[in-house]
Amino acid sequence: MKQLALDIRLDAPPTLDNYFAGDNAALIAALRATAEGRGMGHLYLWGAPAAGRSHLLRATCAQAADARYLSAAEVAEPLPDTPALLAVDDVHRLDDTAAVALFNAFNRARTNGQTLLLAGDAPPMGLTLREDLRTRIGQCLGFEIQPLTDTARSAILSTLAIQRGLRLDGEVVSYLMRHGRRDMPSLLATLEALDRASFERKRAITLPLLREMMLAGLVI
Repeated sequence: MKQLALDIRLDAPPTLDNYFAGDNAALIAALRATAEGRGMGHLYLWGAPAAGRSHLLRATCAQAADARYLSAAEVAEPLPDTPALLAVDDVHRLDDTAAVALFNAFNRARTNGQTLLLAGDAPPMGLTLREDLRTRIGQCLGFEIQPLTDTARSAILSTLAIQRGLRLDGEVVSYLMRHGRRDMPSLLATLEALDRASFERKRAITLPLLREMMLAGLVI
């Protein structure tokens, strides 16, 4: 888990190193290759909310020498023929005009030497898009983002606490896994809040403190 030693602040810019990879090592390797111009063609990745789709697209663009990230709302006809890497997020949100723009970008990509990196909330054939665009997306190298297990989440949270110099009781982590939101952004936000409350109240991070904060709506 090399990435745990790097910058994991909530406001840290997204990188491929500060993404909690879990069982997604092959995906991360493919994104690194794409960022470095060694990719195998267009990529499409999908996963549930909070799986890190936007993080991965932004991180890949940040690592690439010539890239641009677009949200679904920013997609318009025509899409730019440059840069070399064009990332389009949330393709499931594309309207009809934007879908045409992306389809045309596929048609021009080989001539322009452009690679497309796309993300959505479902596998290609599960997208509610025009059939010809779904087919093109289905021809991309596809990856489903694998969710972290609760064991992995617990280990990551404990490791991050240690890096901050915090003592996080096992019962605190177990309680969070049972009663709190278990996606990593929420867990990181909870750790931030516990760290802040512990310092302000001069109290150890214990189960009673966590319960107090959950009842007060200070953590979720």
